[in-house]
Amino acid sequence: MSEPITLLSFFAGVGGIDLGFHQAGNFKAIYANEFDQYAKETYEANFDLKVDERDIRDVPAEEIPYGDVLLAGFPCQPFSVAGYRKGFEDERGGLFFDTLRIINKVKPKVVFLENVKNMVTHDQGNTFKVIREGLEMNGYYLKWAVLNAKDYGNVPQNRERIYIVGFRSKKAFDNFSFPDKVKLTNPLHKYIDFHNKVDDIYYYSEEKNPTFYHKLEEAITSQETIYQWRRQYVRENKSGVVPTLTANMGTGGHNVPLILSDHGIRKLTPRETFNVQGFPKTFVLPETISNGQLYKQAGNSVVVPVIRRIAENIKYALTYSEEKTQTIRNRRFTLLYTKMTGSNKGESFVIKEFDTKREVNEFLIQKRIHLISDDTYSKIIRRKQESEFIMVKDAKESELVTV
Repeated sequence: MSEPITLLSFFAGVGGIDLGFHQAGNFKAIYANEFDQYAKETYEANFDLKVDERDIRDVPAEEIPYGDVLLAGFPCQPFSVAGYRKGFEDERGGLFFDTLRIINKVKPKVVFLENVKNMVTHDQGNTFKVIREGLEMNGYYLKWAVLNAKDYGNVPQNRERIYIVGFRSKKAFDNFSFPDKVKLTNPLHKYIDFHNKVDDIYYYSEEKNPTFYHKLEEAITSQETIYQWRRQYVRENKSGVVPTLTANMGTGGHNVPLILSDHGIRKLTPRETFNVQGFPKTFVLPETISNGQLYKQAGNSVVVPVIRRIAENIKYALTYSEEKTQTIRNRRFTLLYTKMTGSNKGESFVIKEFDTKREVNEFLIQKRIHLISDDTYSKIIRRKQESEFIMVKDAKESELVTV
């Protein structure tokens, strides 16, 4: 058997991304970093690996061992539709640059990033553009796609996330593709127990919830769907899947997933939320951790089967990996190629570097290349249109528009 493909895991959470890679076969996590002590406890209960619990901003890159693949589900709240959308203005959004600092030092063969789909269009596409350029300028050929768990993981949850995969080898990049859609065949009842009695704390009643229980009782009538209490009304998810799980589910607020069980109206248990994220029933949820923390951990995690399918394709692509990789010399002008299929799929990489504007223009004329401006790029993002374009990054100024 060949040597395992080693993984470095940042913002590891409870290890959902790591688990998906492990399930793909021949991957092994050798380093994990997670600041949250409760998530760290769950991770260590399921993996034979001690977690580095320092804030990533305090971790010297020189201390990180070499790994073939760097995983990073960096904080998504700054880019989330449900959040304040501050992006890099939020200190959590800036944590991407600490991830990049470590990538620059370690230079793994593959970089795998996961985030909310809204990151693509945030700030008219500028947030995602900065992230792409940061990886490209470190020598990575990128492909990204927004995938929904119900379409790509055969899990009944409406959860769209962006996955970014970067390769240092052009040959591996060329041989990688995201998985195809699969038919959703797994029903809600496989993940959620509608029939057996669970602890009383999960049930709603007239006695415990006198101000709104009558609204729940009127609206929640089927065991074939999931409902949500939206503070003032009940929302039925008519598609027959679980709505996107969030970190605050089950603890109050307006995102609580509810079901009609044989024993009354109740919210999902923590175990059921992990089930709907595709974690196996053998995944350990430590008894020392509160339900509130477990809901948070599940909501902040990933859909494991989607990760596994992407990891399988990464493993295949690495069989075509080559020793020769792109060297970025950080000259003043860099020509960047991008191809986008709407806002949901694309690829990008560095074409060539130049020292002077004259060299740039001579190359553009020779190759008959037309550049686009920042304004045109923003329009492409807003319209979510299919487009193929080239931009020039000026290390000293903003993008250079064709002369």
